[in-house]
Amino acid sequence: MKEKLYLTDSEVIMNFDLSYPETKSNLIKSAEFQAVVRQFLRKLQKKDEKLCAWACPDGNEDAAVENISKTARELLVFDIDEADSSLVRNRETALEFVERLYDYWRTLERYSVTTNRRGDAESTAFVSNDSAFNHLIINTFRRIEQTLMGRPNKVFRQQNAGTNASLACYRHDSFRLSDRYAVLKNVLFIDSVMMRTPMILHPKSNKREWPFEEVSVNPITTFEGNPDIYFCFPAKVGTLTIFIYFHRDFMSNGVSCANLFEIATQEEASRKPDCILIFGNRDNKDKCTFYHDTEEDLWVGSVSYSDKISYFGYMKKTVLTLHNVAMMQRGRLPIHGAFVNITLENDKKKGICLMGDSGAGKSETIEALKNLGSDKIKNIEIVFDDMGSFQIRDGRVYAQGTETGAFVRLDDLDPGTPYRDMNRSIFFNPDQSNARVITPAAPYSVITDLHPVDLFVYANNYDDMTGMRRIEDIEEAKEIFIRSRRMAKGTTQETGFSETYFANPFGPMQQREICRGIIDDVFRCLADTGVFVGEVYTRLGRDPEDRAGIQTSAQDLLDFIENN
Repeated sequence: MKEKLYLTDSEVIMNFDLSYPETKSNLIKSAEFQAVVRQFLRKLQKKDEKLCAWACPDGNEDAAVENISKTARELLVFDIDEADSSLVRNRETALEFVERLYDYWRTLERYSVTTNRRGDAESTAFVSNDSAFNHLIINTFRRIEQTLMGRPNKVFRQQNAGTNASLACYRHDSFRLSDRYAVLKNVLFIDSVMMRTPMILHPKSNKREWPFEEVSVNPITTFEGNPDIYFCFPAKVGTLTIFIYFHRDFMSNGVSCANLFEIATQEEASRKPDCILIFGNRDNKDKCTFYHDTEEDLWVGSVSYSDKISYFGYMKKTVLTLHNVAMMQRGRLPIHGAFVNITLENDKKKGICLMGDSGAGKSETIEALKNLGSDKIKNIEIVFDDMGSFQIRDGRVYAQGTETGAFVRLDDLDPGTPYRDMNRSIFFNPDQSNARVITPAAPYSVITDLHPVDLFVYANNYDDMTGMRRIEDIEEAKEIFIRSRRMAKGTTQETGFSETYFANPFGPMQQREICRGIIDDVFRCLADTGVFVGEVYTRLGRDPEDRAGIQTSAQDLLDFIENN
């Protein structure tokens, strides 16, 4: 990033390598501060003509910005009676302007970027610098506010006045891809992320609409190739490494990855990745696509630039699609579901997996199980909350996860659940339908370990039944799992009754032939080893407000764990 400041209608990125204010006066005099003031004045022209006319009486924007900056510097030094600026003649209006400007600044998604020149992956200097900037912003505002009021504050609210998050980045010295991908070579890699949580973000989109398509042309051929406007989040997705190259207009998506995926170290990122994703690709296609570069054995994903993809589900699900097709290539079976290890007070332990597409009730049933068995369950270990994989080892089926965090709907959780971990969480549009939260869920060592599968059930959200049933006929079970019927809840483009191949539109649906062979092998192994395979009835698609089905299903799960 070559600019000192990158400013849009909703986002600001500050390049602390090029500009870092250390005093209140330097902050107010900076071109970066004046750029924010100028943009605020343009907002006022549309929303409050009277206040805008007060700040810019003759319509000369440049002169108004300079006058505001000069007045602010006076208010940092002098008492209100000593300031000679015409803007302070009406103290109440001046105070309103300052408070509105400060509030506007805080409505922006604010990020700082620093290049880690020392190559020290453990360095936290960028955190200290960002924290000092946060204090500088709030102290500058308070000083000007108190001068205009003519008295000190009595109530202090320690808000995030500086940034929402800070990135420490580095230039990649060891680029292990061929010249075909040379346009990615100089993109900054993210080494570390500091987030001020709870972080509340307001993306322009709140649901996913585009399907995922396999294409025959490598998306890298459509990439614009400007390294100064992209960043790379090197994600460890399960046992795979996926380089996520994202346009800076979607910084919130890239930063939010830190709550969902482990960041690869500089040493790990120096190796060839298993997959790469170009997020915010200006290819004018309005598509989510993936491609297999067989020459380099590399899966390449692309998501077209659009306001729609500000919804985090686009980034998450494209990454998981790449993971899934790469796993099927290795003979692993992708599972769209939730897997937890339940350990009772008597140390009995079971690995249970609920499979189903969005809205089936997987997470809700697990959450109900936690609450129902609070006096009987010693520990619940989350292996995956959305996507994982099965593999056969030594004649038995084992599970592995993909994400160290969970991306879930707020309205699907019991009251109080999102607040329990809110000090570490990122919230998306909490005031709207389909509000989401990302919260850390499991250590990386847990999700990459091999976990025996003791129960595997399909989350049926449409039948008017309750509880759980075992399916003895493995062919009947396969048909139910493959067909994956459900009532959609409206979290994607789907509504009403639908079917998705193996409940997984993220790879298996696009590569059914490959997936079917792995399904046959896994279900045969499940049957041979006596694993409980069946259905659990949530009724969530019939009535999202009816939790009776989920409670009964949770009780049956608890009974299974206790009695088997």
